[in-house]
Amino acid sequence: MSDITVVHLMRHGEVANPDGILYGRLPGYHLSELGRQMAERVAEHLASRDITHVVSSPLERAQETATPIAKAHGLDLATDERLIEADNVFQGKTFGVGDGALRRPENWKHLVNPFKPSWGEPYVEQVVRMMAALNAAKDAARGHEAVCVSHQLPIWIVRSFVERRRLWHDPRKRQCTLASLTTFTYQGDKIVSVGYTEPARDLVPPHLRAGAKPAKGKSAPGNSKAFGA
Repeated sequence: MSDITVVHLMRHGEVANPDGILYGRLPGYHLSELGRQMAERVAEHLASRDITHVVSSPLERAQETATPIAKAHGLDLATDERLIEADNVFQGKTFGVGDGALRRPENWKHLVNPFKPSWGEPYVEQVVRMMAALNAAKDAARGHEAVCVSHQLPIWIVRSFVERRRLWHDPRKRQCTLASLTTFTYQGDKIVSVGYTEPARDLVPPHLRAGAKPAKGKSAPGNSKAFGA
């Protein structure tokens, strides 16, 4: 058995969210037609890979993104609660630069500490659960490859931890586009490299690509500018 194991941490595809709600962990948010195309594109991209384990966050958008990948490899789709979106007090609301949220006094108490952050699940807690999920996937696919479908913030936070960057950051600079793959290569039980690819980049609207800035005063469809899912 090879001592090299590869775990692809994938962000889900575009979500149908015409009202621009910060959906967080709310149920009932599914992939849009474009999101389904993204999922199929990544499944095609990974079709020739030695994938023996596919696991997803329990949220619908992640499950729907993972399904074509599992199907392409004849695998059952597993679920891991640790891959879920970060908890957020603004869930169910619109919250972004330009929508007046920062001027509302009732929100100020949640914005006092961006280093933790004070508006949601602490970054350190996200690291702990995401590292546990990655290691579980590594063990399930040891000597082969695994795919874990999760959400933008937890993916970026665990990558930042592995690459020894500070956990607090500018959300606009996350390199974690819709349907992207952040790939961790293990030698034995140690991560020896991290890679990043965007197999569905041509399907992603330009303003939603890694490092892109949304138009002034507008939130990206399916996301809050500040708390992308």
